Amino acid sequence: MCARLPRLVLPGLLLGLTLGLGLLPSTRAAEPAASIEAQSRALQRASAAVVGLRTVAVEDARSAATLGRLREGSGVVIGPGELVLTIGYLILEAEHVQLVTDDAREVPARLVGYDIATGFGLVQPLAPLRIEPAPLGTGASLATGDALMVVSGGEDGAVGVAQLVSRRGFSGYWEYHVEGALFTAPARPDHSGAGLFNARGELVGIGSLLVRDAGGPGAAPLSGNMFVPIELLPPILSELRSRGSSAQSRRAWMGINCIEADGVVRVVRVNSDSPAEVARLEPGDRIVRIDGTEVRALEVLWKTLWAGGASEREVTLDIVRRGQAQTVKLQSVDRMKTLRSAQGI
Repeated sequence: MCARLPRLVLPGLLLGLTLGLGLLPSTRAAEPAASIEAQSRALQRASAAVVGLRTVAVEDARSAATLGRLREGSGVVIGPGELVLTIGYLILEAEHVQLVTDDAREVPARLVGYDIATGFGLVQPLAPLRIEPAPLGTGASLATGDALMVVSGGEDGAVGVAQLVSRRGFSGYWEYHVEGALFTAPARPDHSGAGLFNARGELVGIGSLLVRDAGGPGAAPLSGNMFVPIELLPPILSELRSRGSSAQSRRAWMGINCIEADGVVRVVRVNSDSPAEVARLEPGDRIVRIDGTEVRALEVLWKTLWAGGASEREVTLDIVRRGQAQTVKLQSVDRMKTLRSAQGI
């Protein structure tokens, strides 16, 4: 990973990354210097579009127990209107949002949208950033082994190169699933909201997680990062701007964290004041079926929950607790209704 440098120095750095670390496909290695310089400028523009992001959650935020009230990461300026795209957990239940540019300007921002379904967050600066937005690409054209540029923002921001090691669906322990997630290595600790760019300087993903299985099922353990693919944004962008979330975010929530191992799904945490707590689910419970559908993977558990009907309804879980089979019924709730917000938002 390369320390982020002043923009006067950055073009030379990116030209070195382009040539020395393989951001140019091998078939283009013999292209004229002018073409290589043009690509370096595109990567420079991409890097300049990444800003730092600091948030403070509301005092009674439910998410503070796991994420804390003070959060810090990155965001990427996209069009129109200098909107800043980030990872949603950074702005979840946020009361104050501050953007930090490369030249150390601090610009207040307001929340525009948080999308549970994709994990994207969107904020709007309250003063001009004067930053050219990053063009959006797509992960569909990427192949395993491609070299990509990862950029984080703010005072400690950095630019470096990562390799795409896999692309697959990802199921999170917190009632989350996303298709086509991008997994890269080596691991970056500054992944939260970081921008993932292709060789043309197009944004292809937003940083979400540090993972230990970047290579996927059956591959050797490999530390890396998971990025939410950018192609999930255009279909919901207008909804995020007008309503604050997509229709897919209005879905059932139980309030449990689960893990999957060898075809077994177990509860590891029950959120306080949640449907699962009211139904007296416990850490260690093995979930065997949900609404009659057999559960051997997190993906099945979450997708069956969301496809089962209204967001607020009765959900039936068949579980095994300390060797004894039981049936638990709980009343799911709309996750969006459980989130706190600042006064006036």
